[in-house]
Amino acid sequence: MHRSRRSVLRLLVAVGLGAGLLGGGWFALRDSGLVAVREVEVTGVSGPQTSAIGSALEAAGRDMTTLHVRREVLLAAVAPYAAVRTVSAETDFPHGLRVRVSEHRPVARLVTPQGTVPVAADGTVLRGTTANGVPTIELELPPAGDRVTDPQLLTAVGLLARAPGALRSKVASASRGSGGLTVQMAEGPAVRFGSGSRLAAKWASLTAVLASPDSRGATAIDVRVPEHPAAA
Repeated sequence: MHRSRRSVLRLLVAVGLGAGLLGGGWFALRDSGLVAVREVEVTGVSGPQTSAIGSALEAAGRDMTTLHVRREVLLAAVAPYAAVRTVSAETDFPHGLRVRVSEHRPVARLVTPQGTVPVAADGTVLRGTTANGVPTIELELPPAGDRVTDPQLLTAVGLLARAPGALRSKVASASRGSGGLTVQMAEGPAVRFGSGSRLAAKWASLTAVLASPDSRGATAIDVRVPEHPAAA
């Protein structure tokens, strides 16, 4: 009985030592030069910050191995660039690393006396980037931080973000007033949306009104109650 217990104990100790050695060997290999990242491919980047973002990710990636990719380090490397929403990485063993960048898509340009800056649907201010063909929102002062915090401005940005693809390029601007949100169509009518509720229904209602021959020549459309739009 005692011999049996001692045998079992020895076996457990041997297994524990073996696992420790294997684990230590794995960690040594994981961070060794044998699997060091030597080639970094960056995709998904566009705009004036392309080169800077690519260089930052390449430098961060070359400090890793294909067995130990640290996504948090890649994210930290591109933290200064507002255009980057997130990154993902895929290894090409033994020395390759492919980094895919997902960028914020600008949905509007915030126009102030100090200049113009694009903004993403979630309110991220995309400083250092450019945006063409998106509507404008006029402000007296630019946002102070990296994100829009004013609730009314966020609602206006959200309104433009919800615009259906068929109408997005036809929207010239959005404004906020005592009557709520108003959208100015390019070479078309002003559209009263009112509050920021039921935006999908309001955009659908506007699409139907604009498709109707009865709306031709209208200078104003009211979709505050999307079931009962009015054109004048």
